[in-house]
Amino acid sequence: MADESSTLARPYAEAIFELAGETGKLTEWSEMLAFLAAVIENPAMDGVIGNPRLDRERMTELLLDIGEERLDEEGRNLVRLLVRNGRVALLPRIAEQFEQRKADAEGVIDVHVTSAYAMKPAQQKMLAGMLEKRLGKKVEIRSEKDPSLLGGVVIRAADTVIDGSLRGQLQRLATELEI
Repeated sequence: MADESSTLARPYAEAIFELAGETGKLTEWSEMLAFLAAVIENPAMDGVIGNPRLDRERMTELLLDIGEERLDEEGRNLVRLLVRNGRVALLPRIAEQFEQRKADAEGVIDVHVTSAYAMKPAQQKMLAGMLEKRLGKKVEIRSEKDPSLLGGVVIRAADTVIDGSLRGQLQRLATELEI
């Protein structure tokens, strides 16, 4: 179930995606949104976002100064709009939803692989090839190591989870044996 911030961010993300598609600036918008999301998520900004003593005009100036080199005119207009509407805190969600729309449009799926041991590049490439055949999309793998899995891998692609870990197999066996 989507939380409120996701619901509020969706119209912004969709509008930005449409604009970026029309102007051929998907990559540029991706970079601007990632930058703005990182600024908003920076712990130094915690005291600034939502501070009632900082008026909207000063908040706008602050964000535009921070992003001076990284934002084009459309990016600056987005900052002005979000500050004016009191929605600047939504930037991380907007960036996330924009990236999802971009990946869907490009036929790319982000796959998160957790394995007991660090995966070698050749293993990642082989796994990506197998998943591309199964999912029908270009696969981008992010992997991490989790020794608690004991062995095997857990693969997460959108809402699909494939648990091939030894820990998962032991848990399924314990469930079947009602242990």
